[in-house]
Amino acid sequence: MQPNRREFLSLAPAALAAAQAPAKPNFLIILADDMGYSDARCYGGDIDTPNLDRLAAQGLRFTQGYSTARCGPSRSCLLTGHYAQQTACDIMTPGLVPDWTRFAPQHLQPLGYRSYHSGKWHIRFQPLAATGFEHSYTLQDQNSFFAPRASQLDGRPLPPGKLADGYYATTAIGAHAVKFLEGHAREHPRDPFFLYLPFTAPHFPLHALQQDIDKYQDRFQEGWDQARAKRYARMRQMGLVNSPLAPFEPGIWPDWNLPSAELTTRIGAGEVTRAVPWATLTPEQKKFQRTKMAIHAAMIDRMDQEIGHVIGQLKAMNAFDNTVIVFVSDNGASAEQLIRGDGHDPQAAPGSAMSHLCLGPGWSTAANTPFRLHKSWVHEGGISSPWIMHWPKGITDRGKLRHTPCHLIDLVPTMLDLAGGSARGSLPSHAPPLAGRSLAPAFAKDVRIPRDYLYFHHNKNRALRVGDHKLVAIGEKGPWALYDLAKDRGEQVDLVTKLPEKAREMASRWQQVEDSHVNTREAATPANFPRIVASRD
Repeated sequence: MQPNRREFLSLAPAALAAAQAPAKPNFLIILADDMGYSDARCYGGDIDTPNLDRLAAQGLRFTQGYSTARCGPSRSCLLTGHYAQQTACDIMTPGLVPDWTRFAPQHLQPLGYRSYHSGKWHIRFQPLAATGFEHSYTLQDQNSFFAPRASQLDGRPLPPGKLADGYYATTAIGAHAVKFLEGHAREHPRDPFFLYLPFTAPHFPLHALQQDIDKYQDRFQEGWDQARAKRYARMRQMGLVNSPLAPFEPGIWPDWNLPSAELTTRIGAGEVTRAVPWATLTPEQKKFQRTKMAIHAAMIDRMDQEIGHVIGQLKAMNAFDNTVIVFVSDNGASAEQLIRGDGHDPQAAPGSAMSHLCLGPGWSTAANTPFRLHKSWVHEGGISSPWIMHWPKGITDRGKLRHTPCHLIDLVPTMLDLAGGSARGSLPSHAPPLAGRSLAPAFAKDVRIPRDYLYFHHNKNRALRVGDHKLVAIGEKGPWALYDLAKDRGEQVDLVTKLPEKAREMASRWQQVEDSHVNTREAATPANFPRIVASRD
C-alpha cells in the first residue's frame, strides 16, 4: 500500500529518499591524475587508500584497464566514448572537432539524468555550454594545489585560492562534489545522476598538506628498488600480474624535462633525474627522494580521504547501493621534471606552496610496477590504469578480478547500457559509432569483451593491441616491437623476428586506423563549442 501524503511527509529522511530513489543506476566516475598502476594498496601498493580498498573488496578490479598515456586525450575518451584522434576534443590532438561530437551528459540527459562535474577539465571547451553538465567546479590551473589562478564555478571565474584561507585543491574538488550531490538530493531526488570527479592529484607539482606528508616520512626508507620489488611480490600474490618484472631504464626520460644540471642548480643536490639503482645515490639524494615519494603518497592519501567524503554523501542520500562507482587513472605515473607556475624556492619546505617538485623517473618506475616506462609512452607503464568498478545493486561477484582488456572509451557505452540507452546514444546519424564497448557483461563473470583492437597514439608513440598481441613503437620513426601480453606485459621479449607477418599485418592495421581517424576529422563539419584556455598538461 502506498503511503498517503501525510504519511509520506512524515517518513524519516532515509526512508523518504528510498521512496523517491530512481530505478536507473547513478554513475560516479573518479579519475586520478598521473597515478601509477600499483600506487593503491588494492593494486599492491604501499600508500594508504582505505576507501579505494573497500570499493575493490566489494566490487571488481580490472587488471588490464587502459588510458591514452596523457591527461587531455584520456579525458576526451572517457567523456565521449571515441578515441581522442577521432574527435580532437583534447588540446593535444590537432584538427577540427566534428559537429557530431557528444559528451556523456548529452547521452544521458534524454534518459533522465542530471550531470555534475568537479575537478580538472583539460578539454578545449566550457563544461556547461558545450558538454551538458548542470553544474561544474572547473579547475583550469594545475600549477598549484594551494593557490590556483584559474578556476570557475558554473562558468563564473573564482578568486584565486590562498594558503591563508586553507585552500587545497583536492579538498576543494571533493567539497564541491559533495555540494552538488546535496543539491541533487534536495532538488531532484527522483532523477538519476552522473557525477564526474577528476582530481588533480597526484599530478606535479608535489603539493600536499603537512599532516599528510608527516604520515609518510619514514615509509620509503628502502628506496625505489626495494619498494618496487615488494609491490611486485604483492601483485603476483593478488593475481594482478603474471609477467616478469621489467627492469629500470635509466637511458629513457622525457626529452622536454629540464636539463639535469639546471634541475640540480634550481632544486638542489638531492635531485635525481634518471631511474638509476638506489644504491648509487648519495645520502643527500636518498633523503630528498624519500621526501618526494612521501609527498606523492600524501597526495593520494588525501584524494582517498575526499573520495570517502563523497561516498559518505552517497550513503546519506541513500544512493550508494544503486550508484555505479568507477575509479581509474588518466595515465601512468610521470617521469617529467619541470618547474612551472611561481617557480621553486629551494628554501621552502618540500610539498609546500612555494616549492615545485616532480616525482621523477626513479619513483615513477616504482609507481608503474611491474611495467615499462611512464606517462606519455604507450608501453604498458604509460597506459595501464588501476580500474575499480563498484555497484552493490548490480555486482554480486565481489572482490574478484576481471582480466578482459578495457579502455576509457568503454565508460560511455557501459553507462548507456546500464541506463537502458542505445549504443549510439544521442549521436546524430552522420556520426561514427562509439569506439568503446560496454563492460556490463563482465560484471557477472570474468569474460572477454569482444573487440577488433585497441589503438594508441600519443606524442608520436604508437601501439595497437589485437587479442593478446601488442605492437608498439617509441616515436614516429622508432621500430615496431611485438609482444605477447598474455605472458609478457613487461614487454621484454620482442617477437617481431619470430612473427614477422603478424607484425606487418598489425602495423598496416594501425596505419589504417590512424588514417581513418584523420579522415573522419577532416571531413567533418567543425563544432562551434565555446572554447576554454587550458595548459597542455
